[in-house]
Amino acid sequence: MDFNVKKLASGAGVFFTRAVQFTEEKLGQAEKTELDPHLENLITRADSTKNWTEKILRQTEVLLQPNPMDHTGARIEEFIYDKLDKKLPSRMTNPELLGQYMLEAANDFGPGTPYGSTLITVGEYQKRLGGAERELLQTSAATFLTPLRNFLEGDWRTISKERRLMENRRLDLDICKARLKKAKQAEAKAAAEHELRVAQTEFDRQAEVTRLLLEGISSTHLNHLRCLQDFAEAQATYYAQCHHYMQELQRELNKCANAASTPHPTAAVCPDPVSSAFLSGPSSPGATVSSSSSQRPSTLAMEQTQLPVTGTRKAKVLYDYDAHDASELSLLADELITVHTVPGMDPDWLIGERGNQKGKVPVTYLELLS
Repeated sequence: MDFNVKKLASGAGVFFTRAVQFTEEKLGQAEKTELDPHLENLITRADSTKNWTEKILRQTEVLLQPNPMDHTGARIEEFIYDKLDKKLPSRMTNPELLGQYMLEAANDFGPGTPYGSTLITVGEYQKRLGGAERELLQTSAATFLTPLRNFLEGDWRTISKERRLMENRRLDLDICKARLKKAKQAEAKAAAEHELRVAQTEFDRQAEVTRLLLEGISSTHLNHLRCLQDFAEAQATYYAQCHHYMQELQRELNKCANAASTPHPTAAVCPDPVSSAFLSGPSSPGATVSSSSSQRPSTLAMEQTQLPVTGTRKAKVLYDYDAHDASELSLLADELITVHTVPGMDPDWLIGERGNQKGKVPVTYLELLS
């Protein structure tokens, strides 16, 4: 017990002495050992990295989870499952929930009614959008948010701890310098000089440890750079999927509107994808029949007719794409294909060729090459 009391008293004395030295430095009544410029620059750079990482992490979480209450609840749920060492269950996204409500409403109103069938169509695509959003959330959390959070909760805490130790060693060094100045007798000066040498050695050692940790911030920047690229790629994939799904939904709704306006069953053939101007344009029975007759299935057209080519060029495929029908061409990421368009074709689609294979391909999945 005596040992613990003495240790506690000694620690309290050291803390008090450091507090006095720190206060006198702030008041300009005591000298302060300045750090070398390189170490000062490293500290400034590290503080800036920490502050901006916190802001980027927080704003990215807001972007991916706009509702603050949902964001807080998700973090609490994630923390609880992590402590229980259990896998976090998959949560429905807002588009998925909207799609589920639409499907339930369609069953209530009658799936055979025009409103009910449209609710089913839109609801299915809302669920697809929700699935794409969930993939974005999962990918972003694993490749971007987690590394940033690990830096703040791991590396930065270690750096902060070593910086505090360095600051304490600096205060001890300055205290020893002040004692040496105040020492009058030779014996007191000798003891003060010995304490100063020990304090200087401990300070130099701790400053070197801190410097090495701070120089590691450069590696942190490189790691965060790779994470940022992964995050941007995940966003690009997500928005490309959303654009593609909405184009498909628009075509489905156009088909339904075209079929509903056709007076004869034989003329109610759903046309190929059209632009949004088709929905807002005037519709009449004659116009509908003309549109249906002029827009034959593209597979038949490509097999029997040599379509006029406009602007043939090479394109690099950005993402995998599975053809939804015989008129489309499946794509593999990073492959090169030849693309061209035809007069009157939907601007969001091109004709792609790979050897003897030919079909429509979405523009958003391609990088056109010069």
